[in-house]
Amino acid sequence: MFLHEARLKRQTLFDSLFRNLTRLAALGVLLLLASILFSLVMGSMPAIHAFGFGFLASPDWDPVNDKFGALIPIIGTLVTSGIALLIAIPVSFGIALFLTELSPRALRRPLGVAIELLAGIPSIIYGMWGLFVFAPLFADHIEPWINDHIGTMPYVGPFFSGPPMGIGILTASIILAIMVIPFISSVMRDVFDVVPAMLKESAYGLGSTTWEVMMSIVLPYTKVGVAGGIMLGLGRALGETMAVTFVIGNAHELSKSLLNPGNSISSALANEFTEAVGDLYTSSLIELGLILFFITFVVLSIARYMLYKLGQREGKAS
Repeated sequence: MFLHEARLKRQTLFDSLFRNLTRLAALGVLLLLASILFSLVMGSMPAIHAFGFGFLASPDWDPVNDKFGALIPIIGTLVTSGIALLIAIPVSFGIALFLTELSPRALRRPLGVAIELLAGIPSIIYGMWGLFVFAPLFADHIEPWINDHIGTMPYVGPFFSGPPMGIGILTASIILAIMVIPFISSVMRDVFDVVPAMLKESAYGLGSTTWEVMMSIVLPYTKVGVAGGIMLGLGRALGETMAVTFVIGNAHELSKSLLNPGNSISSALANEFTEAVGDLYTSSLIELGLILFFITFVVLSIARYMLYKLGQREGKAS
């Protein structure tokens, strides 16, 4: 009896200790997030006082005259990340679909390992490959075709016309797409694998095609995991620095054409932070970081809200 009570007290103590440690870890994450936000806000205060909300709408970036604006880096960040996701999501879905439903069993493991290896390649390697291999090929073979066939179209033509330099917004978007595809496809493959086989077999037994099973059974069952994978890829695209810096052109110029050089928040920080002279210059760069933090927070919040609304609709009659 005494031994049983001692063991029970010891287990209660360990359970309380474990509960407090997990609570401390959760609070530590919140404190870390709050400290990062506080440091960004404090570092941005000189630029906020000097430019106000006009900083967000100004295309100026003149360190000599202390005139700074975030419009061009914000547009570059959103455009490159958006185009990257437009390319990466369908490709990643196709890869996950092939690996889980269509691939021969002998190929599944080698292909899965290859995708995971791609996810582990450092971003600077992607940037070097993009600058020295992809950009010349893109300038010599792809951009002339884009100019001749898409650049002459009404409405969309101005977005796809320009000198074939190989570096620019579109090149950076493609490199970003290549970088995020392994992350999104790996998550999609893993969540597709957890779908109960009985659900898919029942749909196949009713005469459904592979596409119908994926769209009507697998995707609704795994939508939270799929959205999480997409958000993981989007976070990588929004914050990517070195690869984008190599191929985006790093030009503070506002242009319609996706073939022209541009800039992003992360590439601007990587290029200029070590060379920033003066409090206002440094503060403007820190405010760019604060804006990137805010963009990421807003995008993730919208994604969570969309998942919440989808969850509310489950089980309701259509």
